[in-house]
Amino acid sequence: MAELLYRLGKGAARRAWLTILAWIVVLAATVGGFAIGFGGLTSSFDIPDTPSGTVVAELEDKLPDFAGASGQVVFRSDDGTALTDAQQSAISDLAADAHDLPDVADVVDPFATEQERADQAAQLEAAAAQVADGRAQVDAGQQQLDAATAELDAAQQQLDAARAQAADAPAEQLAMLDAQQTQLEAGRDQLAQQQAQLDSARAELESGAEQAEVGSALLALADGIRVVSEDGSTAIVNVSFTEPRMELAQESKDAVIEHFTATPIEGVEVAFSTDIAQGVPEILGVGEAIGVAIAAVVLLIMLGSILAASFPIITALVGVAIGVLGTLAFSGVVQMASVTPVLGVMLGLAVGIDYSLFIVNRHRTQLLQGAEVHESIGIANGTSGNAVVFAGSTVIVALLALNVTGIPFLGLMGNSAAACVAIAVLIAVSLTPALLGLAGMRVLSRKGRERAERARAAFAASASALDTDADIDIAPSTRTGTAGTRADARRTRVRAMGTGRAVLTALVSIVALLIVAIPALSMRLGLPDGGSEPHGSYAERAYTIVAEEFGEGANGALLVTAELPASLDDTALPATQREIAQALSEVDDVVAVAPIATSPDGTLAAFQVLPGEGPNSASTEQLVRELRTPGAIAIGSGDVELGVAGQAAINIDISESLQNVLPVYLAVVVGLSLLIMIVVFRSFLVPLIATGGFILSIFATFGAVVALFQWGWLAPVFGIASTGPILSFLPVILIGILFGLAMDYQLFLSSGMREAFVHGSPARLAVAQGFRAGRSVVIAAGLIMVAVFGGFVFSESMIIRSLGFGLAFGVLVDAFVVRLLLMPALMHLLGRSAWWIPRWLDRVLPNVDVEGAALERRHHLH
Repeated sequence: MAELLYRLGKGAARRAWLTILAWIVVLAATVGGFAIGFGGLTSSFDIPDTPSGTVVAELEDKLPDFAGASGQVVFRSDDGTALTDAQQSAISDLAADAHDLPDVADVVDPFATEQERADQAAQLEAAAAQVADGRAQVDAGQQQLDAATAELDAAQQQLDAARAQAADAPAEQLAMLDAQQTQLEAGRDQLAQQQAQLDSARAELESGAEQAEVGSALLALADGIRVVSEDGSTAIVNVSFTEPRMELAQESKDAVIEHFTATPIEGVEVAFSTDIAQGVPEILGVGEAIGVAIAAVVLLIMLGSILAASFPIITALVGVAIGVLGTLAFSGVVQMASVTPVLGVMLGLAVGIDYSLFIVNRHRTQLLQGAEVHESIGIANGTSGNAVVFAGSTVIVALLALNVTGIPFLGLMGNSAAACVAIAVLIAVSLTPALLGLAGMRVLSRKGRERAERARAAFAASASALDTDADIDIAPSTRTGTAGTRADARRTRVRAMGTGRAVLTALVSIVALLIVAIPALSMRLGLPDGGSEPHGSYAERAYTIVAEEFGEGANGALLVTAELPASLDDTALPATQREIAQALSEVDDVVAVAPIATSPDGTLAAFQVLPGEGPNSASTEQLVRELRTPGAIAIGSGDVELGVAGQAAINIDISESLQNVLPVYLAVVVGLSLLIMIVVFRSFLVPLIATGGFILSIFATFGAVVALFQWGWLAPVFGIASTGPILSFLPVILIGILFGLAMDYQLFLSSGMREAFVHGSPARLAVAQGFRAGRSVVIAAGLIMVAVFGGFVFSESMIIRSLGFGLAFGVLVDAFVVRLLLMPALMHLLGRSAWWIPRWLDRVLPNVDVEGAALERRHHLH
């Protein structure tokens, strides 16, 4: 690989314009692919085969009107007083006109809904009064019938007595008695008919009373669910869409916002829930530009030349453009989350700058030692470029390992980010040498060029004194003549770290990292809600207004489905709905329940359930779990099978799924870490130290993220208005990316230590020598990554903020605490044992020459 990269670098330097033109063609092709294939991004996340996904599929089959996405448009008067008739009329007109917007299924006028509620309450009240009057009338009729029956009974007794006395009476008298008996029986028949009519009226009355009671009970259970606040100052327009939330086009959401804001209502504020207002975040902003500017300053300080400092920036930007535009070109084929290209930008910029820096810095150092330009570029590409390929490969492997989670959007994020890193590597080992070839000696400052001339002259003088016929094997460290001799002199002056200092450094580093990691013990996972959006945004205002006027639970309403017996008729169905609603209302933390629909076949009922707190609260999470527990509620003698959907339930499902795969992914990454480093460093303990340090740094990063975004420590400093659960997929992403970057830094430090040890330095002195050789590059690379990632901390999107902060803090801790403090201290304490490996394994393992030492022995810089 090193020889191939040597030839690639030297060839690119000699044919610089051809190489640059090739990358321009690639960039142009990518732009064309983006123009043709870009199909938009989604701001929602989903995982297949979750409980909420099953409910949505059932709704699509039996209640399709409730399977689409939905959102809220919130209106509130500026002065907090009740909305005037004119303002209400304007809101109603906007709601009525919104039915024709793209993908809109229904728009509910809040005032019409409240009027219907009031009318229903009045009707139920009137029905109750009618039932009371009817009962009174039936009771009065029953009394009259009872009195008439009593009169007939008395007449019958008299007739029976007269018949007994007239046993021997003439036939005419007996005929008269028979006629009277016939009249009495006719009267009894008439009373029986009247009783039947009265009983029928009573049954009908009781049926109506039962229906009115059921209606009144359901209305009372739904009392907390409102769309107009009690003081009349706030109204919610509910908008439902024909498309599911994952398939809803951004243009459709933008059309809703445009419609309701195009004609402002005087004295009324309008806001939109997250489902409508949360759009695709901008990929690059002011914060990111500041981060790149800071990286440029670091490059200028390290390289000492504006031209040299510009090369890593240029190559990184080209790589990001190709990688991100190429990723977006596939968005028309696959469903892509909005954060996917942002992650590509983050990594593309960070590793693109660092990887190019490694090659430029190596080339610059060799020029200062008197090397010829093209040969120096080739060797820099074959040595540092070889390390770049290996380092980039570790990052790519870690990102591709996201596919083992089985979560589609995470796998896609990993694949696209891996593609961006791969492009950054390719550009670093091809475009960077081309730019260096064009620059020639101008990559050095004026003083640097003078120093390089002196080094070249000194080497020529020393070379002329040597016997050119002698077969001399020049060691890599002495191959550069006088400058190399000075480097050896400096190396011999390096002293090993004191053992006491090593023990203290290791203890302080470990204790500090463990303390920072403490908040991670209380980490809760979730997805951002409207309350975590930027202060003053549509989503944040809607969330805040709804919480103030309708209660926090109104922001996290649950959609609960219940399986119904197939034998229910029109009379039994409302009673069953009432039983289920009553049972749901008795579950802890349920504020209100309202039946909203029943499937045409009568086998599925849907209810809106209002929890006591918001969608990301622990109580709402517990409520969802309780409702999903078999036997959570029962009607009659049987249990009711419930399903729970809604945004809060979907967020919980995603978070739980990601939390479940986190240990598996961590095990895969740690396993890969150990295997790769055993092969590279030919040691058991060095990989264990590196992996242990990575675990410490990742948990410290989790702790810092929890302290900031969940506990709210220093939140005002970063402009975070509200706190909540940690982004559900953040831990998995951080593990993958920070693993790759940590191995990069470990490589650049440990390889130097191993090289010094192999060339005869005592183990502890080799640690100091390798540390001295690699620390400047690691410090610069770490600062650049912290600056680039940190630029995303001030994004408007909470998802991007948390990603940027987690990556920036993780790199800061891993590079400057674990790699520059803890790892050298532990290596010093281990001494020679750090490099122990069984002989049989040493013979079996391939020789991975990451730093290209063999290449240096084959090629000379002069």
